Amino acid sequence: MRDLRIVFMGTPDFAVTILKHLVENDYTIVGVITAVDKPAGRGRKLNESAVKKYAASQKLPILQPSNLKNEDFHKELKALNANLQIVVAFRMLPKVVWNMPEYGTFNLHASLLPDYRGAAPINWAIINGEEKTGVSTFFIDDKIDTGEIILQKECTIREDETVGELHDTLMYLGADLVLETLELIKSNSVITIKQPELEEKTAYKLFPHNCKIDWSASLDNIYNKVRGLNPYPAAWTTIINNEEEITAKLYNVSKEDATHNHVNGEIITTKKTLKVAVNNGYLIINELKLSGKKKMNAQSLLNGYVFSEDSKMS
Repeated sequence: MRDLRIVFMGTPDFAVTILKHLVENDYTIVGVITAVDKPAGRGRKLNESAVKKYAASQKLPILQPSNLKNEDFHKELKALNANLQIVVAFRMLPKVVWNMPEYGTFNLHASLLPDYRGAAPINWAIINGEEKTGVSTFFIDDKIDTGEIILQKECTIREDETVGELHDTLMYLGADLVLETLELIKSNSVITIKQPELEEKTAYKLFPHNCKIDWSASLDNIYNKVRGLNPYPAAWTTIINNEEEITAKLYNVSKEDATHNHVNGEIITTKKTLKVAVNNGYLIINELKLSGKKKMNAQSLLNGYVFSEDSKMS
C-alpha cells in the first residue's frame, strides 16, 4: 500500500465536508491551499474562507496564494513534499501545480461528467429539469473538467428539490467518493475512463442576466429555474405595480397547472395567496424578498402591500 501525503485545495463549505472526512479517516494532510482572505461587510473586515477556518482548527499548514503561477508559491508547495493533491471547488490550476505530485492531482466535481462541466453544475442540473445527477472524481489535465474519470456516484433529483438541498446531498456523496478514490490510489488499482466526446450540457457561471425569470417560458421551466437558484443566488424578477418598479427574488414556489386567459406575468392575489400567470398555469409564490426588505412569506407581504389589478412581473 502506498503511503499518501496529501495537499488539499478548496474554499467553500462544500469542500470543508470533504476535508473533514479526510481528517476523520486519518489521512495525512501536509498542507491546505485556499483563497486569500477578502474584506466583507460594512466594516470591510477580512473574511476567511470556510476551508481556512476548518484547517486552522485542525492546525493544518495553510497556504493562500493570490497567484497560482508565482514561483515562490511553487517552492512552498514543493516543500510540503506531497505525493497527491485533491481539489474541491477551487480554481483552475496551472500545469506546474497539478503535475507536481507523484500520484497526480484529482478533482471532485458535482456532476456526472462530461455533463455540466463548469462553475455551477448543481444549479444547472435542476434548472434544466434533470431527474438525476451525481459526483465524479477525475485526474486534472490542462482543460476544465475534462480529465480521465476515476469514479462516479449517481443520485436522483426530487421534483421539488432545491439547489440548497441537492448541494448537501452531493456534498456527502462526494465525501464518500473521495474516500473510495483514495483507497484505489493507495492500492495502486485505479483504472481511469476517458471522458466521452459528447455534446455535453454546460454549467455556465451564474450572473444576474441568466438568473432573471423569463415569464414567457413554460411553467415547468420557470419552476425549475426558481428551485435551481434557491437559496443562492436566487431567481429574480421586476414587479411592476402602478408607477412602481421593485426588484424581487423568489425562493419557495409551487406550480398549478391550469388553462386561463391571463397575460404571462400577470399577478393574481387573494388575501393569502400570490401567483403569477404563465403558459399552461400559474407559479404560486410562497416566499420572496423585495429589494431592501427581509425575506418573507407571501401572506406577510399581502398583509402590508397592495397589488393593483394590472400589476405584473417582468
